[in-house]
Amino acid sequence: MSLDEDAQTVADQIRRQQYIEVYAHHDADGIAAAGILCQAMLRVGIRFRLRIKQAVTPADLAGDTAKLLCDLGSGMTDIPRDVMVVDHHIPQFEGEFQVNPRLSGIDGDRELSAAGTAYIVAQHLGDNRDLAGLVIPGIIGDDQAIAGKNLEIFNEGVGNGIIVPDRGLVLPGRDMTERWYMATSPYLEAISGEEPVIAELIDHAKGENGTRLDTLVSLAVLTTARQTSAEGMLSLYGDTFHLEREVIEDGHAFTAVIDACGKSGHGDLGAALCLRSSHDLDKAWEIARQHRMKVIGAIKSAHPIAGALSIYEVQDATLASDVADVLARDRVHTMPVLVYAQDGEMCRLSARSPAGNDTDLGSVVRDLATTCGGNGGGHHRRAGATIPFNQIDGFSHGWQEAFAV
Repeated sequence: MSLDEDAQTVADQIRRQQYIEVYAHHDADGIAAAGILCQAMLRVGIRFRLRIKQAVTPADLAGDTAKLLCDLGSGMTDIPRDVMVVDHHIPQFEGEFQVNPRLSGIDGDRELSAAGTAYIVAQHLGDNRDLAGLVIPGIIGDDQAIAGKNLEIFNEGVGNGIIVPDRGLVLPGRDMTERWYMATSPYLEAISGEEPVIAELIDHAKGENGTRLDTLVSLAVLTTARQTSAEGMLSLYGDTFHLEREVIEDGHAFTAVIDACGKSGHGDLGAALCLRSSHDLDKAWEIARQHRMKVIGAIKSAHPIAGALSIYEVQDATLASDVADVLARDRVHTMPVLVYAQDGEMCRLSARSPAGNDTDLGSVVRDLATTCGGNGGGHHRRAGATIPFNQIDGFSHGWQEAFAV
């Protein structure tokens, strides 16, 4: 079937329910996808309970209550076939109620996120065009392009006055100092988290009418250029998105805040923002600030594994994904980066490909994780896994063999 037909099938199944247990992945894309579908369900009178999780297990999905997974489920083969799945990861699930762009030949890495997929389903539940702004966190959070289906949704949002495109500094923050202080997308060596350096840069960029952004960006590039990749520096300034219906108007800031809430265990707050509640907005910003400072600290202390290229250990499993993003994008690497952290008896791993490397990480990580008694998978350039910690040496050995030059 086509993507639209799959979306209709899932929407029809949602409509048959009086109550649905909704599970969403804990990043910006997953939370935004859940926000879209939960708002659409509210509008047609369907009750739900939403939980934000890093992963789901078959035990989570036991029982007769209807289940809906957002940005989760496609990579699983051991969940009930009647579970509804709205996802964009490499599909292994063979249930009837699944909508995934990859099943229709659409690039789920670059051209449609889980949030974008959820938006398409939502349109089959009613007129939910005002939710187009919630697709932007999926695009930004999963490093997608404004192309293909993403472009169609974006153009619709612009045409309806929901999204207003612009150009500018993409760093999230409530003021100029905070935007540079919290910089992790990109991470700027010698600037991120360094208040005295930032104060000096801003002071040197002052003009007659305030801070000259062109001067400030130039000074920042000169300061960080020795240790930051060209891709990272180029991403400082670019396309910005004003989200006219959301509680945080700046698209990059909105993405950063809901992503931080999800990954730091406050997914309920991130979801509330996507449901357009501004009650705890200041708390959400503070969570984002604290989370990003933890990421910056983890980047600074990331431990490269002796004798292994591009493998790093961090201490906090909740930060592995963000650290992997930074190391692959903002440091100079030619081969994929693997970051892992111990989580009790288990080990969480995140893998990322740098620009110019076209290895299918999802397949590599899934196969290695299975061999090590765990599970994993993901996208072409972004993947993750969970394995027993005592299997990390075997996984590392397999990783090095997979990318041996």
